[in-house]
Amino acid sequence: MIHQYKNNGYNIVMDVNSGSVHVVDDIVYDMIPLVEPLINEGIKDAATIKTAVLNLVDIPYPQEQIEEAVDEVLALEKAGQLFAPDIYEHYVFDFKKRQTVVKALCLHIAHDCNLACQYCFAEEGEYHGRRALMSFEVGKKALDFLVANSGNRINLEVDFFGGEPLMNWQVVKDLVAYGRSLEEPNNKKFRFTLTTNGVLLNDEILEFANKEMANIVLSIDGRKEIHDKMRPFRGGQGSYDLIVPKFQKVAESREQTDYYVRGTFTHHNLDFSEDVLHLADLGFKQISVEPVVAQPQDAYAIREEDLPKLKEEYDKLAVEMLKRRKEGRGFNFFHFMIDLEGGPCVAKRLSGCGSGTEYLAVTPWGDLYPCHQFVGNEKFLMGNVDEGIMREELRDEFKCCNVYAKEKCKKCFAKFYCSGGCAANSYNFHGNINDAYDIGCELQRKRIECAIMMKAAQASEEGDEEL
Repeated sequence: MIHQYKNNGYNIVMDVNSGSVHVVDDIVYDMIPLVEPLINEGIKDAATIKTAVLNLVDIPYPQEQIEEAVDEVLALEKAGQLFAPDIYEHYVFDFKKRQTVVKALCLHIAHDCNLACQYCFAEEGEYHGRRALMSFEVGKKALDFLVANSGNRINLEVDFFGGEPLMNWQVVKDLVAYGRSLEEPNNKKFRFTLTTNGVLLNDEILEFANKEMANIVLSIDGRKEIHDKMRPFRGGQGSYDLIVPKFQKVAESREQTDYYVRGTFTHHNLDFSEDVLHLADLGFKQISVEPVVAQPQDAYAIREEDLPKLKEEYDKLAVEMLKRRKEGRGFNFFHFMIDLEGGPCVAKRLSGCGSGTEYLAVTPWGDLYPCHQFVGNEKFLMGNVDEGIMREELRDEFKCCNVYAKEKCKKCFAKFYCSGGCAANSYNFHGNINDAYDIGCELQRKRIECAIMMKAAQASEEGDEEL
């Protein structure tokens, strides 16, 4: 499978199955779609292919240049870097048989919040249920469950999530201490993370977090007027002025690593690149601003007619990021960060985040769900921290959720980068986990194109011929 596109002056060719990415000149770019069907027909003889291409070409290239370009294309094909076969499809048949180990938990330490964000899927922390704080006893059982179900895996991850986890801070601290006490006896290492809106953040909390939290996620939407509109207190007043200096202190205290500011853009700020750049101008180096996922009837929902504008914004942001990097003012944008050389293992590329199998969410009363976005939907209640996973059939369904189980993914060039997208979004829009959220897919494809273009620009600056 080949995907070709032009972006910011670069002719980019992706060979999806091999993972190879090429920046080529105009004539090679034009020859690839002419050569591809011939290769797919099983034609191997170079002379035959050249003759066929010459009969197809309606662009006034000299014959000698056409033949040289075809030779280049065939050389890449011979090297396995173009028109590569799909070697992964049969791999997924063994997914259901593989042993399941749990490696990460999202602890809903607080089903309560001190903000009233308009787009909150958690309904101000209630998750379609009641307000509650997780007790130390429930959290302790959750960590015990994680250790007991992690097999031989050493590194385990726990995210303190909400609602707003700082509303239950003492339990957070107690659970970190308990987790540390489990490490040596069980040959485990916990990597704790914290997601917070920053309202209750203070020096004491920051000192503890800098000691114990491998990563901190700081929720902010960008410009003051945007943030205050979407993330107000329950009384309607904005939270921007309160949290910005706190977040800047977090970033500097962690030397601009091991954190990120995480925002959401909506129909109300389609010029979201301005929010990303605003956050960069505030001094943040690790930034994620993501599209809201909402039902069409919500006023802030992203609509299909918004897509052209949003794609332009991604292009605009990518070009500005390249400019700033040259000027020594670079920053990382989460959705443009891809690894073309290493990247995730094959299982990750095919099946994604591991929700419902390797990754689970735990409610304040100890119920287990596939991830935080399924919490409150009783159809996806998998068990609890006392009895473990009770619904093996549901876990098996998530095991088999992969890019080859989704018709929309099979022919998509982005499938090995996005791994099929979010199962919760698929369910919420189509009623099953093996579909895909179409607007999200469109934006994901654009982000990947921009990210690869930026890699091409970097390679060009460094004089590399290949990405």
